[in-house]
Amino acid sequence: MTDRTRKPDTFVPEPDDDRIICRCEEITKGEIRRAVHAGMFTLTEIRRFLRTGMGLCQGQTCSRLVRQIVAKELQVPPDTLEPATARAPMRPVEMWVLAREGGESDA
Repeated sequence: MTDRTRKPDTFVPEPDDDRIICRCEEITKGEIRRAVHAGMFTLTEIRRFLRTGMGLCQGQTCSRLVRQIVAKELQVPPDTLEPATARAPMRPVEMWVLAREGGESDA
């Protein structure tokens, strides 16, 4: 559980803030750091706000980096942060597709 009573230090830009962390969604280190300083202290909040880990790779390349950045800004060990809520990618399905699965044939 994240302690929301303890605010991170004042945001100070770093030279590598323009480095891309989430390649799928083109999210930079600076954007992640700013989100933490704006009050988003969990990985799920960061994910919902910035869409980190929601691209094609589903966080396979960036989730570890995002966790490290958030932990550093909050000055906590990375393993104390709860993992982001994982959900399978979903897309709408037309009703006729579901009806076909019920055993009806095209005959």
